[in-house]
Amino acid sequence: MKKAELFFTVIMVPVDFCLVLLAALTAYFWRFGWLSEMRPVVFDLPFGQFLRASLAASAIFVLFFAIAGLYTTFGPRRLKHEINRILIASAAAVMAVIAVVFFQREMFESRLIVIVAWALSFLYVSLGRIAVRLTQRRLLRLGVGVHRVAVIGVDNRIAATLRNEFAANPGNGYRIVRSYPNFDAASAETDEMAKSGQIDEIIVTDPEISRQELGRIFAFAQSRHLSFRYAANALESQSGNLEVGVIAGIPIVEVKGIRLDGWGRVFKRLFDIIVSAVMLVIVSPILAVTAIAVKLDSRGPVFWSELDDGSPVTRIGEHGKPFRYVKFRSMRHRSHNLRYSELADRNTRQGGPLVKIKDDPRITRVGRFIRRWSIDELPEIFLVLSGKMSLVGPRPHLPEEVDRYADWQRRVLNVKPGITGMGQVSGRSDLNFDEEARLDIWYMENWSPWLDLAILAKTPWAVIARRQNE
Repeated sequence: MKKAELFFTVIMVPVDFCLVLLAALTAYFWRFGWLSEMRPVVFDLPFGQFLRASLAASAIFVLFFAIAGLYTTFGPRRLKHEINRILIASAAAVMAVIAVVFFQREMFESRLIVIVAWALSFLYVSLGRIAVRLTQRRLLRLGVGVHRVAVIGVDNRIAATLRNEFAANPGNGYRIVRSYPNFDAASAETDEMAKSGQIDEIIVTDPEISRQELGRIFAFAQSRHLSFRYAANALESQSGNLEVGVIAGIPIVEVKGIRLDGWGRVFKRLFDIIVSAVMLVIVSPILAVTAIAVKLDSRGPVFWSELDDGSPVTRIGEHGKPFRYVKFRSMRHRSHNLRYSELADRNTRQGGPLVKIKDDPRITRVGRFIRRWSIDELPEIFLVLSGKMSLVGPRPHLPEEVDRYADWQRRVLNVKPGITGMGQVSGRSDLNFDEEARLDIWYMENWSPWLDLAILAKTPWAVIARRQNE
């Protein structure tokens, strides 16, 4: 690993210790200083005794931080994950400190100092991590500690994605030094560059590469002390949720279940019920105004809930089961089937399962407005409350669209469809269905309550950004 990464990992141990100690001392002087003028101190706590206890407590906090994985060697990683671990570890640490005090039969007379010290330790350590992170990213932008990469396999989407990501976000710590179409074209030059210290690792981005060729590159990288990475094609791989175990001495790869099984499913459902109920109260005036506008603007019902032949509109939900679907009508009444006949040549998603008509003449004046701001989909909140949909998940599609899914794309049917999802907040308006499905599968395999909250928080801004780009 890079020396800069090791330095930032090691330095966090004394930094965290000092910040926890500083939090304890801040709480002490706050209680015996400013607060004592408002609430007189009625107990005796000598500073020397408190300092000794705080030093021990700071060591306990650092121990729990280590158990939580906050000192594992790393390059720049997601800050919110670190903050979550700090919160959990500091809560566990303060409980351990309280337990030690209790079993030593020492009754600490100021519970307020303990609570304030814990809150400040979380704050100080979090701010310390942010400061270190900003410093590290600043140094990476200056070229200090950057991973210098040779890419093998350049004529594919994976290589292009990595190239664009590394160029757009230098703070990630990677810079592509050379790119080669294959290993034969790379071996001589990368050998010289490895000897002169010009590259640190090799990334293979060709998903069609043979096992023999991959083995050659791996052996080459190992013998030159280069890190080795292989970027599998996420559109063709069956799962990114893999775990390697050993059975009878044989390495076995297991495809793990998604996080939305078990208690994750229970939590997500409770979250959907509470948040959707609150949302209905908040948006009820918008629902009422929209219903009136749709009715006055054009002939037909307020909601789109029937197809041209009068049959109910359905979407495909969890486990491939259809459910009755409804949203505000944004098109002329009984014009749905034109997408498959007169307007088929305007489909901008040719070759995929979905249909999207460019400059759709069926859309009404009010319909155009409510579509631009996604107001037409607000009735989906009722479907969330009833359990047919979720607030966050893959978008629900028509049965005839789902019939055209590839087998790997049907994995998105393992969870309830959502009002919003990874594709909607990805920052791109030109996602094809393969890319959208890939993002949805990643969401399923990496779900957490925090991820749902982040997607919901980003959704309004994503809607505004799409509107500004039109």
